Amino acid sequence: MTNVAENMQRQADEFRTRYQSVREEIGKTIVGHDEIVHGVLTCLFVGGHCLLEGVPGLGKTMLVRTLSEALNLHFSRIQFTPDLMPADILGTNMIVENEQGRKAFEFQKGPIFTQICLADEINRATPKTQSALLETMQEGTITVAGQRYQLDKPFLVLATQNPIEQEGTYPLPEAQLDRFLFKLVVGYSSREDLNTIVDRTTRGTVIATNKIMDGEEIRRWQQLVREVILAKHVQDYIVRLVLATHPEGQMAQPITNQYIRWGSSPRGAQTMALAAKVRALLDGRFNVSFEDVRRVCLLAMRHRVVLNFEAQAEGIDVDQVLLEILEKVPEKAES
Repeated sequence: MTNVAENMQRQADEFRTRYQSVREEIGKTIVGHDEIVHGVLTCLFVGGHCLLEGVPGLGKTMLVRTLSEALNLHFSRIQFTPDLMPADILGTNMIVENEQGRKAFEFQKGPIFTQICLADEINRATPKTQSALLETMQEGTITVAGQRYQLDKPFLVLATQNPIEQEGTYPLPEAQLDRFLFKLVVGYSSREDLNTIVDRTTRGTVIATNKIMDGEEIRRWQQLVREVILAKHVQDYIVRLVLATHPEGQMAQPITNQYIRWGSSPRGAQTMALAAKVRALLDGRFNVSFEDVRRVCLLAMRHRVVLNFEAQAEGIDVDQVLLEILEKVPEKAES
């Protein structure tokens, strides 16, 4: 038993060291936004996708590009526009002629056949094009003309969207949002960080990003994350948090019934469980605590809860509602 515990601790320490190496490499280019970087890396090591929301110029695209440079993975960028079609993302069958002059259909792969995909300004594409990503994000496969193709793993979609410019945009439907592990809200830089950004970008300094980790190692850490122990009472706390977002449900809080129209799906519970396991490893533990769950709750749930008209009229945002639910739901279930 002692050997097992020592092996778990050794793996947790190694994961934390390698995680920090990637984070430091990203930090050579990205100034500040520590929680955003941590959220993106959590999605990577869990094997989920990430939605980055923020006004233009805050470094969302640069963060994704820097992450791709620090990892030895295939990278592609798709600029979403209103005229983008599903075939522009997935690929299409084209007629090709061989050396004998015979013609046949051959599948030409689209840019989604990659390992890190930057979906830039994803809400500028039409719902038809947005829906082309549903199967890809959920199952890691693509079906074209009845033929199914498997994507290489790890596979990660990092999407960006602008929350303030609504003209010419198409809000992501709930089914699409639910497939993102986290929704990260990118805020403004601090005074100190902004000074550092100006220094780095206006003096002709070129910063090289080194390859830190490859796909095989990432898959190994993804498997380790799933082996972290999640005790039944902590798991039940996660489940009760999700149930507390369901209006008129058994676990619903007063603020739930007042302001929430639709609560979280089961993916909210799955996300909190996996993300909390990453937090535990980074804290040097092989078991999830209540605090690990609380720290990932907003990131995992804010895009899975739909507020009603009363909340919108009163200027209540989803984070306010979730924070009160966190405060009201006890760690230990009432007997």
